[in-house]
Amino acid sequence: MKKREIKIFVDFDGTITLQDIGEAIFNKFGDAQRVDKIITNLLEDRISSKQCWDELCDCAGAVNPDELVDFVNTMEIDQSFISFNEFCSENNLEIIVLSDGFDFYIDKMFVKYKLEGLKYYSNNLKVEVNGRLSAGYPHYDADSPTSANCKRNHIINHSSDEDYTVYIGDGNSDKEAAQYCDFIFAKKDLARFCSMERISFYPFNDFNDVQNKLVELMNKKNLRKRHQAQLKRRSAYLAE
Repeated sequence: MKKREIKIFVDFDGTITLQDIGEAIFNKFGDAQRVDKIITNLLEDRISSKQCWDELCDCAGAVNPDELVDFVNTMEIDQSFISFNEFCSENNLEIIVLSDGFDFYIDKMFVKYKLEGLKYYSNNLKVEVNGRLSAGYPHYDADSPTSANCKRNHIINHSSDEDYTVYIGDGNSDKEAAQYCDFIFAKKDLARFCSMERISFYPFNDFNDVQNKLVELMNKKNLRKRHQAQLKRRSAYLAE
């Protein structure tokens, strides 16, 4: 039998970072009232995540690339993630970052904090020659409207039925993906969703909380999988 591994999947905006950088960009360079309405429509399931990003790009108008880069460079990550990443590296725990945000700022944040070796999947964002922002969705799946980058598919593709899967997230794009994992660390909107849906989760404030709980899990002789997550993953494996 294949040795059971712990696979860690973690959201980026608002989880690794102190604020949602994607949302911050459009609040900075777009029409604030339109941005608020678009995001509200997403959170109330009136539009998909892909529609949300397309509409936000449309409302941003022309953007100066240098100003955009300067703004992104003011953003910060949760410092506890740096020590958590070191802990995972020392214990041979692979971290895969799953973001419904954009490579444009993830790359810059990883360089800024010397995290370039982390594997991640996200949507694409570029500034066209006319200054307009345009988004691309290389991992889009119409069956997963809450995330333009289908996080569920990445979890299925990077784990086996023998693995013990961990999800760490905070928002709307994590709701579906988290349900495919055995242990969920949740805060903010994801925690509220799990509470409403009676999905077991562990609340956390920062990655120190996550690390402490992971040490506890790693010291257990038998990790108990979450039954509903097993059923969802097995159904997905059979469908491939």
